[in-house]
Amino acid sequence: MSWIAVLLVGIAVADLAHTVRPVPVVNECIGAAAAVWVGLLAGLTAPVDLVALLVVAAITVAWGQTVTRAFAGGRAWVPLLVLGSALAVAVLTSGIPDPAGGVLGDWLDDVGLPVLHGLSADRALLLLGTFLVQLSTGNVLVRLVLAATGTVSPADHDTVNDPEQQLKGGRLLGPMERVFILGLGLAGQWTAAGVVVAAKGLLRWPELRTETAQARIHRLTEYFLVGSFVSWLTALAALLLLAD
Repeated sequence: MSWIAVLLVGIAVADLAHTVRPVPVVNECIGAAAAVWVGLLAGLTAPVDLVALLVVAAITVAWGQTVTRAFAGGRAWVPLLVLGSALAVAVLTSGIPDPAGGVLGDWLDDVGLPVLHGLSADRALLLLGTFLVQLSTGNVLVRLVLAATGTVSPADHDTVNDPEQQLKGGRLLGPMERVFILGLGLAGQWTAAGVVVAAKGLLRWPELRTETAQARIHRLTEYFLVGSFVSWLTALAALLLLAD
């Protein structure tokens, strides 16, 4: 699973870099470099691993480029296809690499934190990757799906026509809820995770109710439902990868 983890780290770092300062190409290169660096720290230095790291770096750049084009009015399904295909190939080839180790493995063996006691390098890499994805990449996935389904046009982003401008705090609440769901799921607290999901709906209900006077589903409600389900599925997919 180390290749999957490195791929998630690269994509997540690229998206986080874009959130901090949007610089085309540079952000993707930062993510690609982070993926390669983490892979080398984890001892992925066999010839097949080095080839895989180069492929991961290329996919990270491709992801960033296709996302930028999608948000500029291009086809939103293209970056989704890039990511989906890459993850599918990574899952199918997950049995090829040897267990991770290297500097990361040595550090995990020596660290005194109880929460990291007995944690393998592969597991630590996957935890890092899935956690980072919940931060900015989850929001990117939500926007891509909203655009691909025609719920929101990318051209409306950050304009008065953007439903997100009416549901303030979505960019912050999304990562927070995904991290909560991921953490509670890893702790086996599924009921508590369900409470987090229900609480979001209850808190948003007054805003949505004022926008749904008509009998049909209002655009804002559709935006909320599609965006929320994609956000939750991102956290649940991470839990699926981490399932023992």
